[in-house]
Amino acid sequence: MRDSNSRFDEVNRTSNNSDRIKLIVFDMDSTLIDAETIDELAEAAGVGDKVAAITKRAMHGELDFSEALQQRVQLLKGLPLDKAHEALAKMPFMPGAKELVSFLKSRGYKTAMISGGFTIAADRVGETLGMDHVVSNELLTDNGCLTGEVRGPLTDQGSKEFVLEEISEKYGIKPDECIVVGDGANDICIFKIAKFAIAFNSKPILHAHANIVITEKNLEAVIPVIQSLDSE
Repeated sequence: MRDSNSRFDEVNRTSNNSDRIKLIVFDMDSTLIDAETIDELAEAAGVGDKVAAITKRAMHGELDFSEALQQRVQLLKGLPLDKAHEALAKMPFMPGAKELVSFLKSRGYKTAMISGGFTIAADRVGETLGMDHVVSNELLTDNGCLTGEVRGPLTDQGSKEFVLEEISEKYGIKPDECIVVGDGANDICIFKIAKFAIAFNSKPILHAHANIVITEKNLEAVIPVIQSLDSE
């Protein structure tokens, strides 16, 4: 059922576990923030068009995530770290992000951000929002500049699934007891294993794997979905 006048489109309300979900997991870029971290870094490095083209292909599932990540990061080689921080400090939060996280905490949820982006952005975003867990990749530097290299737990296709499993295990729950919120092809792996998957501000490739597709670009639209799930 889809209603273009509603805040969200209902795709599939079925689930296999009636227990209350205790963990909600977010992507960062174009989900908790209204920007793509690597595109902002690319603009600062003067390679915006090249990186944006690779990003677009990756988010639509036309290019392997790991390969796309390596190609884009290589283009950032030589970017001074101070310029990188300056560019990332300007990235806005997604409308409703702070309100949604505050609401979730009031309901007793644990929150996690699993991002294929980078610690120089993710740590600030996670701290500002008060996320319980932040997992992202690290851009390597040398003499105050980016080296064009990246390392971390989220550099491979499907690696978000393993990170979700690790975080879930800390709380003695399973991934299929979690809610996940994301926007791109690299979120498919966690959409498939979560109890409830919310596609927010998302690429069409993600819709088929979502329980709910939110069309309004405001994370407060997630709140009635959570309220509905809590009441079941």
